[in-house]
Amino acid sequence: MVNPNIFYTYAYLREDKTPYYIGKGKNYRAYYKKKNEIKPPRDKSRIIFLKNNLTEEEAFKHEIYMIAVFGRKDLGTGILYNRTDGGEGATNQIRTEEHKNALLQGRLNYSFTDDVKEKIRNTLKQKNIKPPSRKGIKHNEKYFSKRCKKFYKIISPEKNVVITNRLKLFCDINGLHYGCMSCVANGKYKQYKEWTVEIVEQGT
Repeated sequence: MVNPNIFYTYAYLREDKTPYYIGKGKNYRAYYKKKNEIKPPRDKSRIIFLKNNLTEEEAFKHEIYMIAVFGRKDLGTGILYNRTDGGEGATNQIRTEEHKNALLQGRLNYSFTDDVKEKIRNTLKQKNIKPPSRKGIKHNEKYFSKRCKKFYKIISPEKNVVITNRLKLFCDINGLHYGCMSCVANGKYKQYKEWTVEIVEQGT
């Protein structure tokens, strides 16, 4: 029987020994990160293990707890660079089509509610933290608005049709290679793993 208690929680420390990232993992996860993830410190002595011999569920719960304790910089509630409240990325997680669509739509239409915005403002005010500069925001909004006019009609091997303006996000959620799907969309390949893609006008 495989031992389920193989997970742990860990923290990356600054030079002043305060944590800047809390994570959950197994094996060598604490030491290696992907391209867009928070990088571990070069000094490996500043990687500490908070709890060991945990089940995955226990590790998730402790990760969530520790992130809540130290707070997140992006929300103005604390000192961590974590971009979520923890509890994501279950090992060998199998996502249903409904779950994938919910993730896709949720991330495409993501926005803060008025209650959350007010909470963030109050937290920033209490901690005497200035809100992030909006310099360059108008340029970015114009740039992404222009990019998002390109929509993709994606047909799965089961002939299900999805129309989205976020091809890379769709590929990430469905475990597809973005470069190959882009080549299909641009006419270089006829299909990729029986998936077909074409660029369409919005609403078609």
